Amino acid sequence: MTPKEKAQELLNKYEMCTRPLFSLNEYDIEVFYNKQCALIAVDEILGDMGADRGYAFWTEVKQEIEQL
Repeated sequence: MTPKEKAQELLNKYEMCTRPLFSLNEYDIEVFYNKQCALIAVDEILGDMGADRGYAFWTEVKQEIEQL
């Protein structure tokens, strides 16, 4: 994948996590957006690293985000 393709992929992922949610109150919407964006970032990190480079740490980070 080229840097340009990766940039577009990330833009598309973040766009999906910021679509309006009308059934939630303003605070819940903000928390939802922040959580989804953080999960995208962690998934990107996990996808680019080997098991010997902090994989266990980032897997735990992802679990903590999901529990928020």
